[in-house]
Amino acid sequence: MPDSNRLLRPFTDSSPSTIVAGFIAMLTGYTSSLVLMFQAGQGAGLSSGEISSWIWSLSIGMAICSIGLSLRYRTPVVIAWSTPGAALLITSLPGVPYGEAIGAFIFASALIALCGLTGSFERLMRRVPASLAAALLAGVLFNIGIEIFRAVEVQPLLVLGMFFGYLLAKRLVPRYAVLTALVIGCALAGVLGLLDFRQLSLEIAAPVWTTPALSFAAIFSIGIPLFVIAMASQNMPGLAVLRAEGYQVPASPLISVTGVASVLLAPFGSHGIHLAAITMAICSGPEAHPDPKRRYTAAVWCGVFYGIAGIFGATLAALFASFPAALVLSIAALALLGSIGSGLTQAMHLPRERDAALITFMVTASGLTLFGIGSALWGLVAGVLTLWILNGHKTAS
Repeated sequence: MPDSNRLLRPFTDSSPSTIVAGFIAMLTGYTSSLVLMFQAGQGAGLSSGEISSWIWSLSIGMAICSIGLSLRYRTPVVIAWSTPGAALLITSLPGVPYGEAIGAFIFASALIALCGLTGSFERLMRRVPASLAAALLAGVLFNIGIEIFRAVEVQPLLVLGMFFGYLLAKRLVPRYAVLTALVIGCALAGVLGLLDFRQLSLEIAAPVWTTPALSFAAIFSIGIPLFVIAMASQNMPGLAVLRAEGYQVPASPLISVTGVASVLLAPFGSHGIHLAAITMAICSGPEAHPDPKRRYTAAVWCGVFYGIAGIFGATLAALFASFPAALVLSIAALALLGSIGSGLTQAMHLPRERDAALITFMVTASGLTLFGIGSALWGLVAGVLTLWILNGHKTAS
């Protein structure tokens, strides 16, 4: 889809919609799981400086990789930290010496880099039918999309105002529908007294080095689970998002770069950065820009906002707490509607693969977790098994 021979013009290719998409992607990523890092860090007895460095290292890594990979491949490649990994650390990090935890982070990231450098991940993804990848995308995004209707119960005036403003703008100025909803949401939140910036103060984050230490206990309790979760819940659905939107960027360089970057940043607290799924969909979908060749700028802007957020990582919690949760959930849902629709359309396109795609979508959307592994992998496994049972040897792709 992207034309590598076309002159690279990120500023010219940018538009208000790509900037807004990048901002919404950043906002969605941080508000959805930033609190998990604070919870895990505080539970493990880390200092405020170490927690701040943890967020700084993740943010800077996501910024550099998102901007660099997007410009290199002219594809909206959004990088994110591992949210399931952060949830895992809430229970596994306490009681483990921090240096040994850092060593486990390095171990997991090195395995991911190895998967990219050897091309094993690329070979695996080539065998996944496009319909199942699209169904996986729709399933991953579905629960985010329906949050807007759940949010109506909490803040009906705010959410309905954003929803109908989006629909009206979608009819009149479709390119700026999400921007319109965001402006309306902020205005209504202000009028309703839902914005509270009293706890906000600017404080620059500083990196804190922790010398890694190797421990078999930490590797088995933290390193290996982080590796499995990252590949199954981040990299696989993240690549499915790109493929579902028509971007055929090679997987191996993406996995290799994020793996190596994670190794380098681990001593500062990073537990791993990987391909994003939900935020990638925000930047790669039609809401970001009607021209697929220019959507890469949405990911570039997302990276810019990552960098700004990382510099002031110590104040992020207070900033995002200033916005009502209903506003953040609603704007993320509206930004993902196009990607959910296109994913379902592509998933159901081939009659012989329709049942398998439907199973993939349903299992993924269910939120099923088995053996600590999220529904994205199980949805894909269920879809492949269904396709194999119904069509036998014809499943190869």
